[in-house]
Amino acid sequence: MRKDTAPIRILIADDHKIMREGLLSLLEKQQNMEVVAEAENGRKAVQLALDKKPDIVIMDISMPELNGIEATRQILAELSETRVIALSMHSDKRFVVEMFQAGASGFLLKDCAYQELALAINTVAAHQTYLSPEVAGVMIEDYVNRFPAPTSSPSSILTGREREVLQLVAEGWPTKKIADHLYVSVKTVETHRRQIMKKLDIYSIADLTKYAIREGLTSI
Repeated sequence: MRKDTAPIRILIADDHKIMREGLLSLLEKQQNMEVVAEAENGRKAVQLALDKKPDIVIMDISMPELNGIEATRQILAELSETRVIALSMHSDKRFVVEMFQAGASGFLLKDCAYQELALAINTVAAHQTYLSPEVAGVMIEDYVNRFPAPTSSPSSILTGREREVLQLVAEGWPTKKIADHLYVSVKTVETHRRQIMKKLDIYSIADLTKYAIREGLTSI
């Protein structure tokens, strides 16, 4: 657990190097903040979070290999003290809801002012929730508490591993590469793919890709 006098330890996860460098430059100016790691995709974010155990993860939603929603879910399943702030270009209600259902404590738009980012980090580090004013009208807490995830959402239809496989299939990864990446057999990947198609009632890679993009699992 972080001591009040210790700096807030931050992990930045964003697939755009210029965005990571910009955030790093801004946060280094804060005396009470320290960037301990940077990740260029969701899977690396999970690995680094488990290794570094940061206080805060600034998480982009649309990232390759593993999107920010699923990465958030995996990180918080292991690290109860870590807090996640979603960073997105979009204020789409679906993304806001999905991130908070995954366990995020804050949601910011990428065009926010630096002062707002610092405020959000300090707020979330104090175990409070921060929501960008631009998306406050979504009434996220009321929505999440009163309504279940839409039945068409991949978070409710598919297992965590199936969501991972779906994203990689949509991003054009061949079966053997997916198997090696996830440390499973080719047969297991093929089984996951069949199950995904059956659950979604989608039977072509092109349509699976469209579905993954529409549901925010990948930006490709």
